[in-house]
Amino acid sequence: MTETPEFAVPARVDSAVRPTVPSTGLGRWLLQHRVQPAGPESDHQHAKPEAWWKVMCLTGVDYFSTLSYLPGIAALAAGAISPLATLLIVALTLLGMLPMYRRVAHESPHGQGSVAMLEDLLPFWRGKLFVLVLLGFVATSWIITITLSSADATVHALENPHVPEFLHGQEVLVTVVLLLILGGVFLLGFSEAVGVAIPLVAIFLVLNAVVVVAGVLEVLAEPVALDRWLDALTASGGFGGVIVPAIIAFPLLVLGLSGFETGVSMMPLVAADGETAGERLANRIRNTRKLLTAAALIMSVYLIATSFVTTVLVPAEEFEPGGEANGRALAYLAHELLGEWVGTAYDISSILILWFAGASAMAGLINIVPRYLPSYGMAPEWSRAVRPVVLVYTAIAILVTIVFGADVNAQAGAYATGILAMMVSASVAVTISAARRRQRRASIAFTVLTLIMLYALVENVIEKPDGLAISAFFILGIVAVSLVSRVSRTTELRAEHIEFDERARRFVTESIAHDNALTVIANRRQAGDAAEYLAKEVEQRGMNPVPGQADVLFLEIDVADPSAFSEVLQVRGVEVDGHRVLRADSPAAPNAIAAILLALRDATGVRPHCHFEWSEGNPLGHLFRYLILGRGDTAPVVREIIRTSEPDPDRRPSIHVGG
Repeated sequence: MTETPEFAVPARVDSAVRPTVPSTGLGRWLLQHRVQPAGPESDHQHAKPEAWWKVMCLTGVDYFSTLSYLPGIAALAAGAISPLATLLIVALTLLGMLPMYRRVAHESPHGQGSVAMLEDLLPFWRGKLFVLVLLGFVATSWIITITLSSADATVHALENPHVPEFLHGQEVLVTVVLLLILGGVFLLGFSEAVGVAIPLVAIFLVLNAVVVVAGVLEVLAEPVALDRWLDALTASGGFGGVIVPAIIAFPLLVLGLSGFETGVSMMPLVAADGETAGERLANRIRNTRKLLTAAALIMSVYLIATSFVTTVLVPAEEFEPGGEANGRALAYLAHELLGEWVGTAYDISSILILWFAGASAMAGLINIVPRYLPSYGMAPEWSRAVRPVVLVYTAIAILVTIVFGADVNAQAGAYATGILAMMVSASVAVTISAARRRQRRASIAFTVLTLIMLYALVENVIEKPDGLAISAFFILGIVAVSLVSRVSRTTELRAEHIEFDERARRFVTESIAHDNALTVIANRRQAGDAAEYLAKEVEQRGMNPVPGQADVLFLEIDVADPSAFSEVLQVRGVEVDGHRVLRADSPAAPNAIAAILLALRDATGVRPHCHFEWSEGNPLGHLFRYLILGRGDTAPVVREIIRTSEPDPDRRPSIHVGG
């Protein structure tokens, strides 16, 4: 039986710098729940998973809450033919959006959505900048969803006759209070947010059903209203008079489909069964598809029913600005058909679900943005923690509310631009996916869907160009903060842990056994032949204090993708005509060298001595090369990384530079 050899280095060595544990109870509470990076490792949730129908309620506070205002928008935009325009939206929902997001759920099952599907289209820094732009639209969409929904809830609240008079004119204050309460719910936890969402959605849908039934009974009891609507429909000018207004109204109504992206983003929080990680992932995909399908079917039924009863029963002039049904058609019917008490109950339900509609956007922000920026080194590591980012998002939402004066109309353009940009990115992603798999029919269908989404986006930008300007502000903000963070984190080790293969472990063990020391020569590989290593060793022995009898190991770092930030370092042992080489791939050579030297020190108890030569060229140019390409004047950067990682000078690996 062969005995396992005794190596001085284990197969895995943890990074020398571990995350610090907060010393205070408040700090530990703030950092308690953390979002995992994008990828298979994100199987570890930052919150307790919930049944798919419960998560649907959290996404539904955004999706279903549009019933409060969408029928009124449809009637104002399309008039008597608004039920037909709504049918277009329902067809788009069931035949376009639902298949599209079911595919997105399958291909990005860890909640990254279409961003993950598009990330690989562009390599290196171009891919990272592309993701930052997409995240800018995501931030625009979801931050404005939070602020706009709370502002809309304030409008509905202050329009109710039972609201105290002193609150009128205090829209900003009321909206800020609603935002603080929303943030407070998420500080308590994801499960608490789900617990609030379930009754809000249930009561709101029941009340809408009651209003619809009362409306249908009213139409049957008073057929004059139906006849009046049919007359208006037939007087619209034939087929063209019906289709053209429906198409014109379409970009306004498509905003009611905003709940799909948040549904996908919350996939990691959907409960799943299975014995293995693969089985659980497959079950999570199926459950998320159930979530999307159920939400789409429920919303489709309600859209058709509410559009019909509001168009038939509400006088056209009441939909106009200043009219009692403007932006609140179903609330108007609730008061008219069911009396003041039921109408007030509907108002309260609308206010609550509109206020909490921001919860789905907050959950989406929590689940998707921290999966990218910290992994890119473009946000502090604490930004993976849920509660600090909730505080940040709440503060941003309050600032946006103050800037826009809690004005719903002022924010509508940015909301529409962000939502439609996300839908366009999703449709482009699934189109490319289908084309790569040579699925001709799916490619054609998703191409048509992409053109439809592009039409809606372009039409919205033409109608409300300020939305694009606001989105650009969010994009520039994210890019600026990301680049500053990336620069400020350059001296981090960046290695999650270090893995040594058997040959590398043997090399280190033999070197220590030779002279009880670790003498390392850093080399940037050129030809990689014996002559190169021999010349490098002779050169270093001449310019640096390398003992004459010292055993030498070469250390080489291949920079694969300098735009990446942190990863597992895998050190391989390679022998070239008797010259022993430790090789690894990393986004940045200095950080990898520092991490490996510290790992060798921790594993063996021997302080490595690493030898370099000075690089030729301008120091400022070396700095930019290091930031962008992962290489530069390596020796001083390695020294600085070790200095910041190890406070005790006597324990730091020694860095020698000559030439």
